[in-house]
Amino acid sequence: MMKKIYFIYLVFGVILSTMPACSDYLDLEPKNKLPGDVVLSDPNGVKAFIANLYYQAPIEDFVYFPREGFNARGNTGALALSQYGIEAIHSEWPNWNEYRNDWWDKGYKLNRSLNLLLESIPTLSISQKEKDELMAEAHFLRAYTYFALAKRYGGVPIIKTVQEYDTNFESLRVARSTEKETWDFVLEECDNAIRNLPENWESGDISKRRATKWTAYALKSRAALHAASIAKYWNRAPLSGDAVSKNLIGLAASDANAYYQACIEASAAIMNANRFTLHKPTPANPQEAAANYQAMFMDPNQASSEVIFLKGYSNAGGHIAHDYDGWNNPNQTSEGFPHRGRTNPVLELVDLYENYNTPGQPAPIITTTNGTVGANGGFNASTSYRKFNSVEEIFANKDARFFASIIYPNATWKGVSIVIQGGIVKPDGSVIESRDSYTHQGVTYYTYGKESSNQYSGFDGSADMTRTGFLMRKFLNEGSRINTWLQSTTDFIDFRLAEVLLNYAEAAVESGYSQNNVQANAAKAINDLRRRAGHTTDIPLTLQNVMRERTVELAFENKNFWDLIRRREFHTQFNNKLKTALVPMLDLRGATPQYIFVRKNVPGSNPTTFPEKDYYRHIPGVSGNGVIQNPQH
Repeated sequence: MMKKIYFIYLVFGVILSTMPACSDYLDLEPKNKLPGDVVLSDPNGVKAFIANLYYQAPIEDFVYFPREGFNARGNTGALALSQYGIEAIHSEWPNWNEYRNDWWDKGYKLNRSLNLLLESIPTLSISQKEKDELMAEAHFLRAYTYFALAKRYGGVPIIKTVQEYDTNFESLRVARSTEKETWDFVLEECDNAIRNLPENWESGDISKRRATKWTAYALKSRAALHAASIAKYWNRAPLSGDAVSKNLIGLAASDANAYYQACIEASAAIMNANRFTLHKPTPANPQEAAANYQAMFMDPNQASSEVIFLKGYSNAGGHIAHDYDGWNNPNQTSEGFPHRGRTNPVLELVDLYENYNTPGQPAPIITTTNGTVGANGGFNASTSYRKFNSVEEIFANKDARFFASIIYPNATWKGVSIVIQGGIVKPDGSVIESRDSYTHQGVTYYTYGKESSNQYSGFDGSADMTRTGFLMRKFLNEGSRINTWLQSTTDFIDFRLAEVLLNYAEAAVESGYSQNNVQANAAKAINDLRRRAGHTTDIPLTLQNVMRERTVELAFENKNFWDLIRRREFHTQFNNKLKTALVPMLDLRGATPQYIFVRKNVPGSNPTTFPEKDYYRHIPGVSGNGVIQNPQH
């Protein structure tokens, strides 16, 4: 057999800067292409190699865009997962729903590297403890790799050893495992990682960027909940075909409770570890709660009590920075960045945030004097609208997380009042909704609130303006100045205690599991989250309360899309669905100008329907790899 020489391409992520100094293998030429036996026989080479694998892990963060895939930078269009579900819409392409299938190839390339690593670690001249920890890191990354495969494709080929081509191409073909076998493998790999990962790395802050025992528990919590939901709700959108009949996709309802229990146990391990608490859990008032929550995402490193695992960014202008601030800053504070305002929260999300005076209930924005939310058809002269002297009054009493996550009309951002207005109602009841001006009683008013397009941030239909009446605030750094590409260095929180609490609560209420005070602990979990948001009244543990809390707490963190997938709700929520906007308009019909708010379908958007076949993605290259394709692809 011909001798194999493996080459390692080094793409150094942020974690690498925290690793020990690397040995002489880095002096070899060429410096970006190294023989694998050199790298993987050197302990520091292995650590550098692992740093590279973290960089490749399927973390859906600031550089994950469904149209472009993982680790995308530059002019990507900033089409984020939040714009595909019920959280937001894209300002330039409100009808875009392209989803790139890039994880099959990338996932198996990463899996091959991990298998190489797992075979190499036992040969290193290091202590057994170090070997065990490195092996555990590799198992964690392999669990993450297969989790990303399973939630996209269902059952997939499970390859645990390095495949070598020996002229028999058929030997490289591996059949798909069942979906259950694949999810069980993910959980098994989490357990392999948990067994030997340290509780904390000695190198301090790196412990949040490098997997620990708690990171593996958090991944197991997330993955087990996903599998449990598929098992419980498969019949909401049953499919047919060879992949179904061979159990390559789909889980039996009888499997659900075992996965829910695995989620509960993994979550409880973190909750009971006495290592993690919610960041600033007892604010004095809602204003303080909003400031604390916003600050956690501007700089996750200050929330070390809550953060379990994050992906680090640094080196503004370099390849380990990102563009999230540039793409999403309001038009008025873009500071010269060529694209902005792309993520526009939709009214469906805003309506879910509670009011403090009606705890435990969604608080839809009331636009009419008779107490109804109003129709979505736009301005109607016969409707009696509520009138406000200032545009932000309608949001009074909203949950602190609304103010921390969303830029609303007249919000202050970077010291600037963000002008979002979508029309003028003239004294005769006719409206101006295109760019224009109107003079009334000697005063000139402008359709979009200001005369010049650099003075407002909404509704003129251009790509840099909101289409919904809202812009995203969460994650954006209010102290940053972004005028060119790759200037953002905000770290991304991948796992945090809040998600674990919500996983636990959902698994508890869905399974009805009652041992070990699970139901009481689950109720406490959601109420602790609400207390951190400034609420003072507890609410009961119900599925509706848990899912509402999950949506508002984890908004824009790329969870809602997968919640709709795993719970099989996408096709019902998006059945000829039009997302909605809230349009402030200046009403000149009274003695003094006042603001009204009009609900309307997002301008320029078309109805969206989610095809049930898309619960599982198309598998690429089936003619070559020989696997059975998913239904209708």
